[in-house]
Order: sequence, then C-alpha cells, then structure tokens
Amino acid sequence: MLKLIKWQNVLGILIGSAIFAFGFVHFNIAHELSEGGFTGITLILLFTLGWDPALMNILLNIPVFVIGYKLLGKRSFIYTLIGTVSFSVFLAIFQRYAFTFQLHDDMLLVSLFAGVFIGVGLGIIFRFGGTTGGVDILARLTHKYFGWSMGKTMFAFDALIILLSWVTFLDARSMMYTLVAVYVGGHVVDVVQDGQYAARGVFIISPKHEEIAARITTHMERGVTVLSGKGYFTKETKDILYCVVPKNETVRIKTIIELIDPHAFVSISEVRDVSGEGFTLDDQKRPLH
Repeated sequence: MLKLIKWQNVLGILIGSAIFAFGFVHFNIAHELSEGGFTGITLILLFTLGWDPALMNILLNIPVFVIGYKLLGKRSFIYTLIGTVSFSVFLAIFQRYAFTFQLHDDMLLVSLFAGVFIGVGLGIIFRFGGTTGGVDILARLTHKYFGWSMGKTMFAFDALIILLSWVTFLDARSMMYTLVAVYVGGHVVDVVQDGQYAARGVFIISPKHEEIAARITTHMERGVTVLSGKGYFTKETKDILYCVVPKNETVRIKTIIELIDPHAFVSISEVRDVSGEGFTLDDQKRPLH
C-alpha cells in the first residue's frame, strides 16, 4: 500500500489542507459566510445546531468513502482519505487556537480572503492528486452510473447548499459576500491547479517558415515544431510552426515574425500548464529550482 504513495504528494495535500482549514475557520466561520460542498453542510449544522464542523466533516464523508472506494482506486482513495482527515484535524486545531484579524467588519475583504485561502488550499490539494471527499466523489458516481456531467453535478450541489444556507442562517448581505468568496475561490483553484508555468502557444503559417524557425531557435533559444497542414480551399500543403513561449516573451516572438514576414498568419493561444525542457527542466533534463 505504501508503494502507491508519493510522500511529496502527501506533504502537498497536508499543506493545502492546512491553508484551506485556516481560511475556513478565520473567515467563513468567524464571519458567518457559507461555502459549497460538504463544508457548506458543516456550516449549516454549526450555525443551526452548534455541531462541530471538524467532526461533521468526517461523519458526512464516511458513507461516501464506503460507496466510492472502488471507483476512486487505491491511490486516489488514500490521497482523498488523507485530504479529508487532515482537513478535519486542522479545522479542530484552528478552532482551538484561532487568530483575530482586525478587518473592521469590512466584509468585502473578508470574502476576498476567504476565497483566496480556500482557493489556494483546494488548488494545492487537487494539484497533488487529493480531494477533500464529499461532492467530488458523488459527482464521479453520478457520472459513472447516470452519465451526468461532473462539473454540472458539483455546481448544482454547491448551489443547493448555498441556497439552504440562505434559508437557514445567512442574511441577504452575507449571501452576497458568500457568492463573492465562492467566485474568487473557484478562479484561484484554477490558477493554482493548472500550474505556475502559464505560457503562450504560437502557431505560425508563412512561406518563410524556415527563416522564422531558425531565428526563434537561435535568438530566443526556444524549440520549434514543424507540423504538416493542408488548406481546405486551396488544397495546398503547408508547413506550420508551433512554439511555446513564456508570457513575457510573446511580444519578442511577434516582433521576430513581423520582421521576417509581416503577412504571416499567427495564432497565439493561452497554455495553462507547461512542463519539460525550458520550463520545468534545463537543457540537461534536470529540474529547475
């Protein structure tokens, strides 16, 4: 069983859980903001019945774990178990040893900080292969047995929980700030999970592609791939250049192309995550630090 675990992944999940729990306690609980998923249910139980969210998170996830064990696979199950249990442990710790933030009842700041902490925490957990259980497992089950979209299932469940929070303990003002926190958190999760090596993918079609490729290779020290394409209308075959560059080199590569062929067709698209030589590895295939 231990052979399935990468300890750097476990460490990453623990760090993500700690960040998630810190934000959850000091911003969501402290200022009575809601949240989606099972964490949102624990807030409803806390503010209506006074039940401990750390304990409730474990209890709510037990039946989901039992049902979803075979679906997740051993490694994913272990990482999910670690994420769920560590989140509850950190919740208990931060509830006992809480900090006081002097935000002077500025709920906009509270909601922004809640979204950032929860987004960063969850993003790190997801990036290292873990989850905090709950809706993620339910979404996988409904997708497998009913064909429902996982994204739509998770959105519907989160919307239902936030609506129930409004009915039970949220006032209209807190409801609005909860939506701000959830929106910010969702975007931060994407940024953290998709990677720090955001770049731009550049497609170039030009009769001077050889000269352009040579200039990019020698002046920018970036690799260029030559793809074979065919125009639908003209039926002509053409060589297409593809190159991935960091965002801060986009202007430079455009300048090179324009100097050689101002009429070249250039398409630049966002690349959300990049790994390999020049980005995460050096020219000796060693990790960059």
